[in-house]
Amino acid sequence: MSLKTKAFLFQLISFAVFFIPFRFVIDYYTTLERFWPPFFAFIITLILAPKFQVAKTKDGEQLFMKWIFLKGVRSI
Repeated sequence: MSLKTKAFLFQLISFAVFFIPFRFVIDYYTTLERFWPPFFAFIITLILAPKFQVAKTKDGEQLFMKWIFLKGVRSI
């Protein structure tokens, strides 16, 4: 499996881990209807979920993660 595929899967899984609970919590605790609960869950998830990216370095390709709760960029 290539690093780009791993980055995509990590991004997808981390997004789902944040989106699904927020979607149900917003739907349960607010009176929003139709497309608003998933829309707000999407916005909150975009801010809170970690971002994964592959970059070329002098050592070859590496997988990096940036998250709002961690300082800086981390190599995985």
